[in-house]
Amino acid sequence: MDLTFGDALAKCGLARSDVRLLRHQAKSPSGRTPYLLWRDQRTAFDEYQSVQSDTNRAKLAAPFWASFVVPANGGTLFSGLYVAERIGPAASDWVDPLYERPGSELTTSQLDRYRVTPSPLLASYIGKLWIEWGAGTRSWIQRADNQDKAIVQLTREFREDAFPGYDRFIANVSDVVTLPLGWVAALRAARGVYLLTSARTKEQYVGSATGDGGFYARWLNYASDGHGGNIGLKSADPSDYQIAILECAGSAASYEQVLLLESLWKRKLQSRELGLNRN
Repeated sequence: MDLTFGDALAKCGLARSDVRLLRHQAKSPSGRTPYLLWRDQRTAFDEYQSVQSDTNRAKLAAPFWASFVVPANGGTLFSGLYVAERIGPAASDWVDPLYERPGSELTTSQLDRYRVTPSPLLASYIGKLWIEWGAGTRSWIQRADNQDKAIVQLTREFREDAFPGYDRFIANVSDVVTLPLGWVAALRAARGVYLLTSARTKEQYVGSATGDGGFYARWLNYASDGHGGNIGLKSADPSDYQIAILECAGSAASYEQVLLLESLWKRKLQSRELGLNRN
């Protein structure tokens, strides 16, 4: 018989009817997600879930919340069990940590403030236990007694997917800020030539990463403004470009040598004639 999250709750002596399951999956325009808040800014994550719309008041009315987050590659990861208590309306100037904007600008609903306290129960499973949420991902608040979720994976420690290698790396510009920390370290350490492509506009752009921070620092520019200062991208229709690495430069390669590699790839792919390169 498969183990379920309900079994874990029962082992702790919790009645399933006292627990609500919360699956936090959202993405701000800047690329921030609840998963990133939980991974990198735990206090901000707790603050994020401590304020909720009053339209969800009845659904959230339970002494315990079991919270889950969704990494960039999908899945439902346990992020903690909390004792939750509604204490009144949220302050009118409350700023949402995910969207980094006042809550009053994000919704016309009243916002409730909850006292959300991490529980020691199931703490050893935080970041290690994965469940099968099911097809109803829009229903992000569910009753534990009505929805007994299967446990699909339990790891010894929290870990993210291993970096696939430079030649196999593919991501969208909007996903750059959500990449696992191990991936970020690898991309910061390498320089070279990359390709941007748009499935929507059918256009491509060849660029190079030559400075400190390697590929990652260069791509953050695109994530922040959409064009990274490139004339061709400024004039193109806005698009969430896909990124792929064409060639890594050797650690001893000079700035000029990287630019020569970039020029060669422009010729190979005809990105001046058929793409967005202007030089």
